[in-house]
Amino acid sequence: MSAVTYVEAIVVGALQGVSELFPVSSLGHSILLPAWLGGQWQQDLSIGKDSPYLAVLVAMHVATALALVLFFRKDWVRIIAGLWTSVRDREVRTPDQRLAWLLVLATIPVGLAGLLFEGLLRDYLGKPVPAAIFLTLNGGVLYAAEKFSRRRPEENDDTVDFSAEETLVMRAVSVEEATDVRLAKLGVGEAVMIGAAQIFALLPGISRSGVTMVAGLRRGLGHEDAARFAFLLATPVILAAGVLKMPTLFAPENHASLGPALVGSVVAGVASYISVRFLTGYFETRTLTPFAIYCVIAGIASLIFFAV
Repeated sequence: MSAVTYVEAIVVGALQGVSELFPVSSLGHSILLPAWLGGQWQQDLSIGKDSPYLAVLVAMHVATALALVLFFRKDWVRIIAGLWTSVRDREVRTPDQRLAWLLVLATIPVGLAGLLFEGLLRDYLGKPVPAAIFLTLNGGVLYAAEKFSRRRPEENDDTVDFSAEETLVMRAVSVEEATDVRLAKLGVGEAVMIGAAQIFALLPGISRSGVTMVAGLRRGLGHEDAARFAFLLATPVILAAGVLKMPTLFAPENHASLGPALVGSVVAGVASYISVRFLTGYFETRTLTPFAIYCVIAGIASLIFFAV
């Protein structure tokens, strides 16, 4: 297979950084874009076993995860500290401790499914027509979630109870902490169900952030809380999967793609950081509907183009 060029890596890096966090499916777009462009792009950017393109995408996923870690760095410090104190003291008392365990438990289903099925699903479904079908389905699911989801009654009240924390003086409470207190009120089963929704993102065209947000909305979360929980859940999953597969990038047959992979990863990381910064503000007041419309239009257009 041909090595990925610098121009291809830059374009795909920007696409990866945006589409991984926007609810429009990065894998689906990574398959459809080269197919739409055709020619050398389609030849170079073909997903398959031992594909240089696949190895480059792995590096870009790691860059996306690092961008998420950077953006939520203060939150992850609190959450990891909560996990540590919970293990040390053998208790789950504070919101940070509870949220940490919810994230751990909610990550297990997709981690196991990824190890068992990701390669199989990619090899059989990593083609334009299946990606177009699932992208259309992704849009339909996003739209349905907006029509039929209801918020929890308590989410209409912005008052957050910090009485469980040991504080001797009043302190400022950030918006992020307030959101995490609400997320920590999720039941274990609810959190695991939301995390398990990421399994559907193994299908090319189904968005990880989108399907996780949909699951959150169905469990009564508001858009802002659902988006935040989706991004926090995605971070360890994307990072672990990327690190696990990184050795494939350094295989002898992929040496020619190392330079483009590095450049593309930098682009993907920057695009991811800008995307998450935009989306965390966007979902404070807006919905999934525009993304649903885009996915349906792009999916149907791609299906007609490749299937007819």
